[in-house]
Order: sequence, then C-alpha cells, then structure tokens
Amino acid sequence: MGLKAETRVGKRNTICIPKAMAERVGLRAGMKVLITVEGDRIVVEPLLDPVSLALRGEKYATTSIEEVEAISHGEQSRFMENPP
Repeated sequence: MGLKAETRVGKRNTICIPKAMAERVGLRAGMKVLITVEGDRIVVEPLLDPVSLALRGEKYATTSIEEVEAISHGEQSRFMENPP
C-alpha cells in the first residue's frame, strides 16, 4: 500500500502529515486540498491549480518546427501588408 505513519489529532482537529508522505503526493504549505469521507476513512487529495496541472508531466509537441516557421512567416507577411 505504501507509506504508513501514526500521528495525533490536535486542537481544532488538525493533523500533521509527515514530510515524506506530503512530498510523495506533492503537498506544500498553503496548498488547497480536497477532503472526502469514504466509508470509515478520510481521504486528503491535493487540489492542483490549472497552471500546476499544465506544468506537470511530459509535453509532446504535435507541430513540427517547419510548421511553426511557416505559420510565423505567414503571420509576419500578413502584418507587413496591413500594419496596425
């Protein structure tokens, strides 16, 4: 199942998540989390903002360099013909 740790529930029902566990799932101080109850378990999941989601994982380009250059040349030509 993975990492396990024992901790105490503090005042105002606060729980400290061990550093190794927080790092494994990408939790950082100030980050928002989603808390759900599933049966007799409480599940805490990080809520990633759209920018973080966009930056995660591998990126794959679907446009070749040649296509980008062709688009760029076309836009530059169009701009030169009709400047703002």
